[in-house]
Amino acid sequence: MILTVTLNTAVDLTYRVPALVPHASHRVTQVIERPGGKGLNVARVLAALGHETVATGFAGGATGAVLREQLAATPVRDELVDTAGPTRRTVAIVDNATGDTTQLNEPGPTVTAAEWTVFRTRFTALLDGAAAVALCGSLPPGIHVGAYAELVRLARTAGVPVLLDTSGEPLRRGIAARPDLVKPNADELAQLTGSRDPLRATREARGRGARTVISSLGPEGLLAATPEGLWRAAPPAAVKGNPTGAGDSAVAGLLSGLVENAPWPDRLSRAVALSAATVLSPVAGEFDPTAYAELLAQVRVTADVA
Repeated sequence: MILTVTLNTAVDLTYRVPALVPHASHRVTQVIERPGGKGLNVARVLAALGHETVATGFAGGATGAVLREQLAATPVRDELVDTAGPTRRTVAIVDNATGDTTQLNEPGPTVTAAEWTVFRTRFTALLDGAAAVALCGSLPPGIHVGAYAELVRLARTAGVPVLLDTSGEPLRRGIAARPDLVKPNADELAQLTGSRDPLRATREARGRGARTVISSLGPEGLLAATPEGLWRAAPPAAVKGNPTGAGDSAVAGLLSGLVENAPWPDRLSRAVALSAATVLSPVAGEFDPTAYAELLAQVRVTADVA
């Protein structure tokens, strides 16, 4: 099975409006509610791809109860740890006229030291039998900034490949713990390395400890620095739609390729196609299976010798 960790879970609300106008009232044309947070998005896509998936992290309060009820309707196994504080909500407002999305994210509950200890014990137990683990998203209040580094070391001790997808100081500390793979976007890479050049920043990030660095280039695809060399993967054309969850779908593609021991070009093709198919989906954070099948055969993957 594949284990995903979402320390800051959320109930994701998507509102669609005819046009988003500042300082105006809006009539919402569609409301979508689903369990969210980056790791849960990854888990949902992995399950849709046919992988046995387990989700852990934190959930609490009335919002957490809603999240767990919704998660129970999916193939993802719930191993979330209870918190006294309520799970956060996120709100995505989609402008139907332009396709642009405005995101509002609550901070999340304050996790106590006792709750962190319970989670750490649960995580260690779940590593037994895991083929890979993904550590995804922001840290809720109360969790120390080196938490991901601690979890990376636990996974490495257990011999489980670990992917880290976070930002800021948690990424800086986590990458020093030598995860198997990190997947920052261009802004996160620049914050980590100080370089805006994607190739230079990707190489430098790998030098900080990660075995592989996959840099997200937005609509231009992915840049990968791997032990086998450098690769670029791009969709056949730019796609337009709601990008919410597209990066999480890419993580799911990389993880599925990892556990299947697929070659790097196949892993990257899968990640790019899933990401683009998520942008094209009418539901934020889900991927369009038909678009995915069509795009998978069209993704361009090239070795980068620069």
